[in-house]
Amino acid sequence: MPNTTIKVYAKCLRPDIEYKTLSITFQTSCREVVTSLLNKYRMRHRDPNLFYLTMEVTVRKAGVRTVLVLDEEARPAALQSCHPRGDSRFSLQTRRGGLSQYKSLLISDRTTVDELIQILLSCYNSKEQVEQFSLYEVCKSQEYQRKLHPDDCPLQVQQCWGSPSEFHFLIRRNLDFRPCRKTRKLLAKSHGGRWTDGRTDKEDS
Repeated sequence: MPNTTIKVYAKCLRPDIEYKTLSITFQTSCREVVTSLLNKYRMRHRDPNLFYLTMEVTVRKAGVRTVLVLDEEARPAALQSCHPRGDSRFSLQTRRGGLSQYKSLLISDRTTVDELIQILLSCYNSKEQVEQFSLYEVCKSQEYQRKLHPDDCPLQVQQCWGSPSEFHFLIRRNLDFRPCRKTRKLLAKSHGGRWTDGRTDKEDS
């Protein structure tokens, strides 16, 4: 698959970063570009949902400049190829976020439980799997805990708290977690008009 380069202006990451040139394919999505930028600058603890790409397109003859907000699944290389070289540029932008409780993390209101856990694991350079943990909503005054679904968005849950001081999130290890085992590959073959998994009739008896 052919590669091309795009230049992404990324001062929102750090004031000293003007732009970063990335080598990508024509199938690379905006979300993958954001993740690549965070990885290159060792910012894996940053929530990728807080960032998005814009594309500034200039029509020189008309003197018109337009800024487009790109969808996560948009393909920057393909979009760039539709315009003369130098007439378009990409910029990394930030979305509005909020702080999670106790371990303060700036996250997006679109960030899911699983994504939040992955960010926390990255903060501690942990190689453990996201599926080993669950996130709970805890209310001290009412003495209850509610396990959140992996696709729930913690910041949206937090925004519904009437008295934030009474609530917090708690991450717990799933004690019943079992790592996925590689399933045995069945070698199907025709044997006497029926299918077997590669064992002989003698082995089945």
